[in-house]
This record gives sequence, structure tokens and C-alpha cells, in this order.
Amino acid sequence: DAKHLVPNKMRDFFCTINLDQEEVFRTQVVEKSLSPYFGEDFYFEIPRTFQWLSFYIYDKSVLQKDLRIGKVSIKKEDLCNYTGKENWFMLQPVDSNSEVQGKVHLELKLNELITDNGSVCQQLVVHIKECHGLPLINGQNCDPYATVSLVGPSRNDQKKTKVKKKTSNPQFNETFYFEVTRSSSYTKKSQFQVEEEDIEKLEVRVDLWNNGNLVQDIFLGEIKVPVKVLRNDSFQAWYLLQPRENGNKSSKTDDLGSLRLNICYTEDCVLPSEYYASLRNLLLKSSDVQPISASAGYILSEVCRDKYDAVLPLVRLLLQNHKLVPFVAAVAELDLKDTQEANTIFRGNSLATRCVDEMMKIVGKHYLKVTLKPVIDEICESPKPCEIDPIKLKEGDNVDINMENLRYYVDKVFREIVRSSISCPTLMCDVFYSLRHLAAKRFPNDPHVQYSAVSSFVFLRFFAVAVVSPHTFHLRPHHPDAQTSRTLTLISKAIQTLGSWGSLTKSKLSSFKETFMCEFFKTFQEEKFTESVKKFLDDVSSTESKEPSGLSEPVHLKEGEMYKRAQGRTRIGKKNFKKRWFCLTSREFTYHKQQDKEPIFTIPIKNILAVEKLDESSFNKKNMFQVLHGEKPLYIQANNCVEASEWIEALCRVTRCNQKRLNFYHPSAFLNGNWLCCKATIENTVGCARCTADVPADTQIEIDGDREAERIYSLFTINMSKLQKLEEACGSIAVYQGPRKEPDDYSNFTIEDSVATFHTLKQIIDIVEKLNESHEKYRKKRSSSAKYGSE
Repeated sequence: DAKHLVPNKMRDFFCTINLDQEEVFRTQVVEKSLSPYFGEDFYFEIPRTFQWLSFYIYDKSVLQKDLRIGKVSIKKEDLCNYTGKENWFMLQPVDSNSEVQGKVHLELKLNELITDNGSVCQQLVVHIKECHGLPLINGQNCDPYATVSLVGPSRNDQKKTKVKKKTSNPQFNETFYFEVTRSSSYTKKSQFQVEEEDIEKLEVRVDLWNNGNLVQDIFLGEIKVPVKVLRNDSFQAWYLLQPRENGNKSSKTDDLGSLRLNICYTEDCVLPSEYYASLRNLLLKSSDVQPISASAGYILSEVCRDKYDAVLPLVRLLLQNHKLVPFVAAVAELDLKDTQEANTIFRGNSLATRCVDEMMKIVGKHYLKVTLKPVIDEICESPKPCEIDPIKLKEGDNVDINMENLRYYVDKVFREIVRSSISCPTLMCDVFYSLRHLAAKRFPNDPHVQYSAVSSFVFLRFFAVAVVSPHTFHLRPHHPDAQTSRTLTLISKAIQTLGSWGSLTKSKLSSFKETFMCEFFKTFQEEKFTESVKKFLDDVSSTESKEPSGLSEPVHLKEGEMYKRAQGRTRIGKKNFKKRWFCLTSREFTYHKQQDKEPIFTIPIKNILAVEKLDESSFNKKNMFQVLHGEKPLYIQANNCVEASEWIEALCRVTRCNQKRLNFYHPSAFLNGNWLCCKATIENTVGCARCTADVPADTQIEIDGDREAERIYSLFTINMSKLQKLEEACGSIAVYQGPRKEPDDYSNFTIEDSVATFHTLKQIIDIVEKLNESHEKYRKKRSSSAKYGSE
């Protein structure tokens, strides 16, 4: 959210998220506010290098261009200082001198020359090779040129390159020569050396500009290199473009308002797969370790300050290797040992409950869509008033009508859920089956506990949470408005109550905090709903396979607006780009003139041969990719780099098991009778580059096991001191058979079996130390190959 925005009157605001100058997401418009609450979450992989993560606040205008009020820009290196916590940031003014992105490739050299009169001078040679990743100007590729200057206290020699048209990656390849003058005290020496006092004061400055033709040129960024770093050496390097020194400075930065953000940023250096074999094997054996508290998976969750940090990569790694169900069963059994009353089963945030929560989010995405999306869409797009709290009723509201509306929605949502068991993923059913039988074994005299063990997850932690936060589960593109959000909250409360085993009894109703909810539930027939819940829980906790019949309908995977290159020719013979609505399901890839219209063009998924990026040089357009199928390639331009990456990933994932996938493709287009990449003149000739995704993969759950292993290694590394103290504690207990001393030093970890735990800890520490060595070798190799000024 934001507060105290200018101008000081009620306006319509929205916020964008930018990688450097490229917008990758924008929020909904919040109308008539000075302190807009956006409440939106965005999660994305970053597909390219960047310098700044920026957030811009805009004042929405109907007739004119939207006005940028201010921005928050965080340097990539500083993101770790803000990760995982909320921060208020003061908005900074948007200054054209500070809006930069991209990099420039330079070669610099100092030569010594003897002049006509016999004196010696230094000549500076500046070879500006190319630039990469310059920003779009008004949505189009820019017309860049560079000025190269040698700047000192009493000189400013400037030279200029040619203008390159319509490109964000200009190839300049121009060389400029500057004479570096000597001081008057200079005398001829046997060995030529650069004089410190002269060189100290000189620097090379390269400024990038967009040629404005009839309007003012736009500054794109600059770099400065002190001449003194060259000595008598020459080198070349990539330099990131920087803002001007006076850019983004203002005397009134506190007048623009402020923006509250919660940023979580992670960056991992993932080594080749073989480096993680030992760590992966140790984690995958967790469910076989006795007791489970001595396993690597359990120890990971205990040493991390926030359990969630450990649970996400652990669950994904176990899922990929089909080891999740036995691990969840083992930690759930440990959880049940500490549960004294049946009615509190699986209610805390233990390792078991967190693992099941994360599993349901990953595996149950499609299940939620086919079950809830139609009814959630109806609630959000045609909302009926449902407020039944007398305190919150507005003037003119009829509580009886509102109660009828709420009852209609609750009935519909409940009906969809209890009829959905056939679509429940097999993996979820297997986990629920284990939980149900463990609960019955722990409380043999309670006939209802086997149902409450399952309902506490599937109703309370899955369906009820998805109803109240549909945007988080991709059921809706945006956070719902305040009234709809309140309706969803009331429906979610009702679903929790109906799904909780035995909660419709009179004794339960009397314990409701809100009396209006108590009155609402008196209208429900207890027996009818209880039987429906019981049958549903029986179905989803059986071990029979559900998915084949549940997948009779195509799975909706992704949709959005992009540009595609016309397949045919226009009247003047030139192919153009048109905006279209694209839709990807598990069966076909289509595009439409508009959303919800009939498809104009359809490619069955089985016919897709490859999905690859397209070189920008093909059409002088960024963020392009190609879909290769039986006919000519379909060329598509996404709106930004994140969107392009997500579409390529989604298309690759759903087509990776196609039998006729290509191994080679053309990275550029076929234009004017030849392929731009390899100059071949036959259009159907074999590609000249190897496809990037020619290996079949798991199409149901796409998980990068090496990346998850690297994340787990990072967590162990951060918590190495805890691991070492635990190892000492286990050794002490094993040797002296005495109680653990100073328990606070070893966190709240309970050591059930000191010998087994010590053995696992030693393995973890040894593996982490070996990985440390591998990472250090990589860092040294990277450092030795990097040059001054490079990325």
C-alpha cells in the first residue's frame, strides 16, 4: 500500500514493478484515494541480469498519458537487506537522468607515440564495440548513439558514433583516438611510464543517447573509467550503464508520499547435478531413518529459524523423487505423539502440517481450478450483497436478503467441493489415507478422529484458504475489492465450519464468537451436510486412483494478450504484428481476436515440435519466441522478459514428452529467401542450433531438483553453527549418558537418539564442507576471469 501521495486530492492510482526500465507487472487501479491499498502478490523468476528492482506509482489519466508520481528503486546488491520483512520506502522523484538500463562493451588501450618534434606523448584508443539491453522508448526499440569523451580539469574532448536505428542491442564497432598531453616538466626517459599526476586527473566517459530526430535526445546512461587504471595495459570489458551523478536528487523527496513493500529475494548459484548427489541421497533417505527426528529432513526444519524456508525446497525435492508420502507419514506420527486431545489434531504449524500444506499448493493447483474457479468467477464478477454482521450493515441493506445471497453462495461452493472427489490428485489421496489411519491408530476410541484428521487439511487449510485468497492460488488475476473480499471471507468461514467434523452440533454452534454466524448456521440441516462431508472425506482418503477420469476435460494452463506475426500477407505484401489473446491448455495452444471469442488458430499440443527464443535481430523486436509445428513457425512477441520466459516454460513443459520433438532449430527468422542465422536458402532445411529443451520431463510437476538441493545447502550453511552445537550435544550425551547442558545453545531440538542424530549431523556437515569447496573453486574461477568494470 501507499500513503500521503501527491497531488493532495483524491485520484486513481496504480503501481508497476520494473526490472530496470522494463515493466513486468502492474497492479489494479485503486480509485479515489490518497493512500491506496493494493494488497497484491507477485511471484516471478528473473530471466535476465538487472541492476535495479523498481516500483513506480502512477496517477491514472483517461485522456492524457498516465503521470508518474514517484518511484522506489532498490539496487540488486541491496535486495538482501530488505528481504522477508515489510518496509516503508519514501517515494523518490522520477528523473530522466536516473532512468537507465543496459551495458556497453569497451576496449581501452594506451599507446606511446613519438611526435614530429621528437617528444613523447600518450595516445588513448577507445574502441566502443556494442551495447546490450538498452530500454524501449515509448514501447519501441530506440535509435541509440554514443558520445565518447576524454575529460580532465581543463579539457573535454568529445566524439560521437553513428546512430543505429531501431535496436536495443546496437553494434557500433567504432574506434576513437585521444592524445593524452604531458606536463611541461616531462623529459625523455629510457623507459616510458605514465606520469601519475597527469593520469590521476583524466577519465574516459561514454554517454548513450536516443536520437530524438525532431525532439530532444533522451539520456540512456553513462559509464566513467579513470585513465589511470590502464597504465600501459589494454583490456576490454562489459560495463553496466549508470545514472548521471546528479540524477535522482531533489530537495523535496519527502513530499511525494511513501510505499510499503514486502520483498523476498533469493539468488542461488546452482552447480552441475553430480555435486548434489550426496546431499540429495541423504535427504531422500529421511523417511527410512529411525527415529525420524534423527533424519536430515527433520534436522533441516529444526535448525532453520523459519520452518517455511526449509519446507518449500524439502517438499519439492521429495515430491520430485516420489518420497514425500512416507516422509509425511513419519513426521505426522511424531506429531501425533504430542497430541493429547483428538479435537486438536493437526491444528498447529508443525513440520507435518507445513509439508502437507505445501504439497497441496503444488499438487492441487488444477484440482482447485476445476472445482472452484467457475463459482469464484461468478462471485467476483457478479457480486451480490452478503453482509450479515449487524454492525457492518450499510443503510438500506436488508439482512434477510443478504443471508439468502450468502446461503446461495455457500451452498454452491460446498456442493462443488463435495462433488469433486473424483478430481482429487492421487498423491493428495495417498497422504490423506496415511493421516487418516495414523489418527485412528493414535485415538482408537474416537470414531470421528479419522475424518477430522483429513478435514483439518482439505477443508480448513486448502479449500477455505483458496476461497478467501483466490488470487494467491491463481483462481483470479487480482486481489478482489473490499466488498467481494468480505463476501469471500464469510463463505470461507462457513466452509471451514461445514467441513469441520461434528461442528454443526448445538454445543459447537453456541461457541461461535460471532452471534450472527450462529444464527446463519441454524438454517443448515446438520444431518444432510454431515453425511455429504463424511462421503467426500471417505472418497479423498481412499487409495483408489482418481486422476484419469478427472482429466477428461483439458487443463487450463495459461492465457494472456501478446502480439503474433501475421501468418499471411497484407495487401502491400508486408507481414505485420497483431495483438491477440492466447490460451494454453493441456490439449491445444490457440489464439483469439479477443478474450472469450472463438479461436482463430489452433495448434494441438501433440503437433508442437519445439518452443524457442527468437533473436531480436529477426524483426528488431524484444521478448520474441517461436512455436514450431507442422506448418510455418508461429512468431510471438510477449510484453516483457518475465512474460516471455513464463510462456516458453509453460509451452516447453506441456510438450516435452511429444515424440516428434526437434533436436535442432533456427534461432532467427526466414526472411527474403534465407535464414538470417545460417544464411541457408531452403526454408525447410534442418536447424542450425541445438534445441534447449529436448529432454522429456515430468509434465505434471515441474521441479528443478538441483536448484532445490542448492537452496537446502544454503540453509544448512547459514545455520552451520547450530549444526555444530547439536553435534557436540549429541556427542556429549552419547559419551557421558548425561543430560544435555545449556539447552538454549542448541535451540529447542529434542534429541531422541543421540547416536543416530550424531551420525546424520556428521554426514550433513561433511557434505556441506565439500560443497563449500566446490562453490569456492567456482567463485575463484569466475573472479579470475572477470576484469575491471565487468558485470
